[in-house]
Amino acid sequence: MRQSHRPALNRRRLLQVGAAGGLSLAHLASAHAAGAARPAIRACILIFYYGGPSHLDTWDMKPDAPAELRGEFKPIETRVPGIRISEYLPHTARVMDRVTIVRSMHHPMRNHNSAAVEALCGRTPLGGDQELLADTSLSFPCYGSVLSWLDPRPGSALPHVALPHVMNNVVKLPGQTAGFLGARFEPYQVESDPNDARFDPGQLTLPAGLTSARMANREALLGLVDRQLDRTERLRRADLLTIPYSRAFALLQSDRVRRAFDLSGEPEALRDRYGRNKHGQSVLLARRLTEAGARLVTVFDGVANGQDVNWDSHSAVFARHRDHLLPPADRAFGALVEDLDQRGLLDETLVIAMGEFGRTPKINASGGRDHWPDCFSFLIAGGGVRCGTVYGSSDAEGAYPATDPVRPGDLAATLFWRFGLDWKREMRDGLERPYPAAEGEPLRKLFA
Repeated sequence: MRQSHRPALNRRRLLQVGAAGGLSLAHLASAHAAGAARPAIRACILIFYYGGPSHLDTWDMKPDAPAELRGEFKPIETRVPGIRISEYLPHTARVMDRVTIVRSMHHPMRNHNSAAVEALCGRTPLGGDQELLADTSLSFPCYGSVLSWLDPRPGSALPHVALPHVMNNVVKLPGQTAGFLGARFEPYQVESDPNDARFDPGQLTLPAGLTSARMANREALLGLVDRQLDRTERLRRADLLTIPYSRAFALLQSDRVRRAFDLSGEPEALRDRYGRNKHGQSVLLARRLTEAGARLVTVFDGVANGQDVNWDSHSAVFARHRDHLLPPADRAFGALVEDLDQRGLLDETLVIAMGEFGRTPKINASGGRDHWPDCFSFLIAGGGVRCGTVYGSSDAEGAYPATDPVRPGDLAATLFWRFGLDWKREMRDGLERPYPAAEGEPLRKLFA
């Protein structure tokens, strides 16, 4: 299938031009294809499919390949003529006119832990391709932490949120922390199921008897204590205590944040559209949090090692994807794109959906596919991305990039660039080693 970079002109865009008056459709198409300066995005929602979805059975199918490669699923048409995806992604197919598939992502890490650093930090970990690699004080920071460092915005209660759990692979999966940037840039971590009637996002309510006035007095007292310390001790406390305390004060006094975590305010029909399950309600919560001011919300789909609790389908890949993995992921992604679009928020909110790698082209003896970082796909929508396109391509087997190869560092650079930030700005770790905020280059053609 021929890959096209020509953007689809959606109905809303045509109406906008019609309202402006005087422009022909031919002139519109030419101007849109040439690209124009776009305003910076306001937020990003990153959906991470821990374990690695099979790109060959989702977004980059090979229906003409031999049976041992193409698998059991059939491709279906989408809203964009010529772009076909798995039959078990009907909701994604319906919003494909607002989505771009990148089919040429690749990196060298073959284990979950090291590959997670590639996917969630945009870097090859210094520890190399280790199965049980863990974060340390010298580890690379995740996207949300770098974003908060590049643009700290004092007073922001929730700049970066991760939910609905912490991922583990025997050890805590790396790529979920601020790494060498320190405690002040850690995400606000939710460890509760938003689909549960007892959902508890953390300490967002004042204890009984503690008024806002008393909270303000305590914060002032903490500031007074800090001013009595010498400079060295203040710097140490800034990471260990003061910043986390300041964030806690801001959260406890923010009605807007508390309301964002209350899903009962959403219409029942909309909650149903996202899916009444942990993943679906987490994605809906992510949308609400970005509306409340969060700039990056990471939604983890998959919680621990073992293919029964994530996308790591070394056996029965077709049954697991068909019956368990794809339906909730597809429903939530489609609902999010539609919901953001209907609210007029899609242009200012970037949505990324990806795993840490893909799966092997050849089906193994257990009817599964194994780890494959050499070429895989991810979805990107909103934030001014060119709609209804495919960027890059894989070879005939889905094994290696054939055109426009993309590295995780390029995705990181794209993210910070779309926020209007300097992705080349230099960070330093605890050993004073310099690193740019992102090691790649923005995928400008995706937004031209």
